Amino acid sequence: MAIMSLPIPKVEGKVCYDAESCFVQAVAQKLSFIIDEGLIKYLTSFRREIVMDIPLRKDDGILITVQAYRVQHNNARGPYKGGIRYHHEVDLHEVRMLANLMTWKSAVVDIPYGGAKGGITIDPKKLTKTELERLTRAYTYHLGENIGPHTDVPAPDVNTNAQVMAWIYDEYAKSHSTDALGVVTGKPIGLGGSEGREEATGRGVMYILREVIKDLKFDLTSAKTLIEGFGNVGFHAARLIHDELKGKIVGVSTSRGGIYNPKGIDVMAAHRYYLEKGSLVGFPNADFLTCEEFLTADCDVLIPAALAGSIDEKVATKTNAQIIIEGANGPVTAAANEILIDKRRVVTPAILSSAGGVIVSYFEWVQNLQQFYWTHDEVNKKLERVIVTAYEKVRDLSRKQKTTLRQAAYTLGLERVAQACLLRGVGF
Repeated sequence: MAIMSLPIPKVEGKVCYDAESCFVQAVAQKLSFIIDEGLIKYLTSFRREIVMDIPLRKDDGILITVQAYRVQHNNARGPYKGGIRYHHEVDLHEVRMLANLMTWKSAVVDIPYGGAKGGITIDPKKLTKTELERLTRAYTYHLGENIGPHTDVPAPDVNTNAQVMAWIYDEYAKSHSTDALGVVTGKPIGLGGSEGREEATGRGVMYILREVIKDLKFDLTSAKTLIEGFGNVGFHAARLIHDELKGKIVGVSTSRGGIYNPKGIDVMAAHRYYLEKGSLVGFPNADFLTCEEFLTADCDVLIPAALAGSIDEKVATKTNAQIIIEGANGPVTAAANEILIDKRRVVTPAILSSAGGVIVSYFEWVQNLQQFYWTHDEVNKKLERVIVTAYEKVRDLSRKQKTTLRQAAYTLGLERVAQACLLRGVGF
């Protein structure tokens, strides 16, 4: 069975500033006989970029200014959708890349959203809870009418959570007394959040891995699975792969390094240890590895579920993973992707395998609009149906075109967004 065969074509006459733009441009070139150059340019441009200087009064009375962003890429298929991350390295370039990715992610899994992303350039660990709340409310206030249940619907991302989403909802609701609940997803259950939302991205990763190993007739129970990232995505992916697929998790990591044991890691014990200690250093019956050592450790399945760009050329060359399931947004660089293709590795792209979160965000939004809520089991079954259907369509297209899963996914996403633009009369 040939899941992947031909390499992604080199992009001629284009400058790729990041992996996502490279992937999109490469696929767009192959679709040029369907989509003209003008529409390609429109699809790869951004509808709106909001750059803000947010004033934040610290608890000690000092006033600082914080850079913040919201980039809205495309809304041809529905409201803009994308998370908000708080990280000291966030910049406009990163937010653009992630907004772009969200458009294709929503299209690939066929939910009625466009793509957007937000970010604040700050280390939230250096803020008190009251400072974090003031910053979040100020960010929401400055966004004004640029967000809304039928305009742009944010969600959690790196270093943001249900509490942050609750503050956004509350701040927005102060000036919008009706129809405010659907302004943001990833809210606490007590404020209109959905059952299953917290684990959704990790559960989606598990479902995609399950389908891949079925197609490859790959025995996961005897394989070594390595997971980079032990936050919301990585932890739930590790837990579910172990519990539901009987996979052996040989390593998990944080930004400071990871633990590794070829005989297997007790995921729940590691998670309890991490919550208690704030680090995995010293976890018993495992070797502690640096981030670089961890990513090239012996494994059969590698799941990058941290930040973008972690799988670079060096890691791609050294890893012996046969299957790579992207749990983070954009973890494989363009150069690394070419190496993995040459090595004939099976790689599922983030716009498919990390889509569980946006799928259940969509479910939450629908439940908010209807004021009718589903059980945890109902949410999981609906998520499984949507993401497995998307995988099957991508897989079938890759087989038909004799190309990679990544190229097939971007082809499907581009075609759907282009069709929506043409039906709406873009450029009429």
